[in-house]
Amino acid sequence: MLIQKSQTIAPSRRSFLKGAALSTSVFVLGSFVPLGRFAAAEGEAAAPAAVFDPNMFLRIGSDDSVVVLCKHLEMGQGVSTGLATLVAEELDADWSKVGFDFAPNNPKVYNNLFFGPYIGTGGSTSMANSWTQMRQVGAAARSMFVAAAAKQWNVPASEITVLNGVLAHASGKSARFGELVEVAMQEAVPTAVALKDPKDWKYIGQQLPRLDSKGKTTGTAVFAIDIRRPGMLTAVVARPPQFGGSVGSFDDGAARKVPGVVEVVEVPSGVAVLAKDSWAAMRGREALKISWKADKAETRSTDAIVAEYRDLAKTPGLPAAKKGDAAAGLAGSDSAEAEFLFPYLAHAPMEPMNCVIELTADGAEIWAGSQFQSIDDYAVSQVLGTTPDKIKIHTLLSGGSFGRRANASADWVVEAAQIAKAMKTKAPVHLLWTREDDIKGGFYRPMALHRVKADVKDGRVSGWQHTIVSKSIITGTPFEPMMVKEGVDATTVEGVADTPYAIENFSVEVHNVKTAVPVLWWRSVGHSHTAHVMETTMDELAHKAGADPLAFRLAHLKDGSREAGVLKLAAEKAGWGKEMPKGSGQGIAFHHSFGSYVGMVSEVSMVDGTLKVDKVIAAVDCGIAINPDVIRAQVEGAIGFALSAVLRNRVTLAEGVVEQSNFDDYEPTRIKEMPAVEVHIVKSAEAPTGIGEPGLPPLAPSIGNAVFSATGKRMRSLPFDLGALA
Repeated sequence: MLIQKSQTIAPSRRSFLKGAALSTSVFVLGSFVPLGRFAAAEGEAAAPAAVFDPNMFLRIGSDDSVVVLCKHLEMGQGVSTGLATLVAEELDADWSKVGFDFAPNNPKVYNNLFFGPYIGTGGSTSMANSWTQMRQVGAAARSMFVAAAAKQWNVPASEITVLNGVLAHASGKSARFGELVEVAMQEAVPTAVALKDPKDWKYIGQQLPRLDSKGKTTGTAVFAIDIRRPGMLTAVVARPPQFGGSVGSFDDGAARKVPGVVEVVEVPSGVAVLAKDSWAAMRGREALKISWKADKAETRSTDAIVAEYRDLAKTPGLPAAKKGDAAAGLAGSDSAEAEFLFPYLAHAPMEPMNCVIELTADGAEIWAGSQFQSIDDYAVSQVLGTTPDKIKIHTLLSGGSFGRRANASADWVVEAAQIAKAMKTKAPVHLLWTREDDIKGGFYRPMALHRVKADVKDGRVSGWQHTIVSKSIITGTPFEPMMVKEGVDATTVEGVADTPYAIENFSVEVHNVKTAVPVLWWRSVGHSHTAHVMETTMDELAHKAGADPLAFRLAHLKDGSREAGVLKLAAEKAGWGKEMPKGSGQGIAFHHSFGSYVGMVSEVSMVDGTLKVDKVIAAVDCGIAINPDVIRAQVEGAIGFALSAVLRNRVTLAEGVVEQSNFDDYEPTRIKEMPAVEVHIVKSAEAPTGIGEPGLPPLAPSIGNAVFSATGKRMRSLPFDLGALA
């Protein structure tokens, strides 16, 4: 696989300490725990024995500061606070002294334990893969401080207590972390550590203030877009208006005359204009005269692409799941096939794509909100003809991503490297994508079409035939061997093929379309459309059976299951079944994704023919709640993010050209549209699972089902046809 080569050499403890200590004593500790795909839950068989190496997970200064080096990108999801919480809990640190920094791109130390030997943030895995590892880091550090104090005070280590960064003994002796740092760092790293009993936790499960909030609210936080290097030039790129297009010829004479423009270079993605500032670069780009080639480009409009999808859906596809005999279960059925259509969607993070690259004698330094460092460093090394260990990535805060900054082609950092390599003026380059660049020419959630035929008999689903047409996100990427089996991309069928509903006669088929439109995971990936289809169809079947939608779902789930638990909790908190005012309705939905379970009830009303989402009640089971406030924030954010896709967002093509360009015609959810949100967290002893994405999938079907309750009209496709409700 491509990214297997992206490995660097772990520095020795001594060499790192020399570089890190500077003017203050610094305690450095790290660990690598070779866990399997899923971390063992409490009480289950332990993961392979941990190997604790003194590699850069923790820095404690003589000023008592505790800095946790985050191996995951902080893009608003609260991971920096979560990781620090795990360390601080076992270390018994003073939370007011805790901070964070980002780890370097060294996969031998900072790998995502669910991804293998690669650094990456995604799939809502950050806390789940770090759950045991980061607590072990804190416990090991605590053990080393206790050992050092025991030697200095000549007392048994078992008699020493640690509280809020202070070690103490009954004799009256005490010391702060900072006072012991020089001797503690000389202690041997323990080969095994005991973790706290949950009853002794004081940080895990508490609403600790987020570590990234102050910098973001005061404007002192540093993002890639803030970086300025000596002599740096800003680059913008003129890219083909149609996906798959390329440069035929260009005239840069007028562009070079724009004040501030320094250089113009052609790169594989288009023509780059480099200038002393972004305004000059953009004006220079506007002055370019380019003739584009479209012989390999996508030149169809949306309607033509949808027509192809519909034709494919009528033919047999690749088998993705099969139980029983769906055709037999539907024999004699009066159910018609229902169509669900989902458009392309842009990620549109608040901070547009950008990075800074500075070439060095044998490689490069990069400043970026890097989400897949192990892909980024390898891809850039290939452009520059060097090796990944010669590419130094400074990971910075990211102003959102929703999947955009994590792609197998590493498109924007590769583009920056290609520009820097092509330049005659050897200067640091800040590649900047404008909002229009990213919405009109970035990556998209794939368009998807579902056709479903299902029916009920005696109160249960008697048969279910399901066809999905979409472009594969994974095919042709380094992830294909792991995630594409017999032609079926797991991200296309997730949430359908693995449904927890007990349906005896069930079949799923898939068609992989080919188009030059680039696709990528978008928040909750395939679940962003599959949940809506499953939960809308289950709701329709419940009404056809004359059953309560909640009771119908529970009848198809295992008693006492976590799925049933969140459905019941959401229903209870929402007062499910209560009398609603005329023109109002409740809708319920459930989905399981990224290891977590979310039940959701939405309440809507029709006001003068306009749909208003009044309230959303969510019940969440994501295992142990490390920080309940962060969990609530993520679910609230997912609801706000998803609501615009429910109400209006779509990316459409006219002869291959994207018609949307900015937040005026690809409009995010506005404050006035945001419903009241309640988030209820299930108390659990299970290991933590994902939370960044699971809050999104149930929203659309819960709103759609509420619309049906209020109006009798089904909203199958997204965004909703609001005109049909007027």
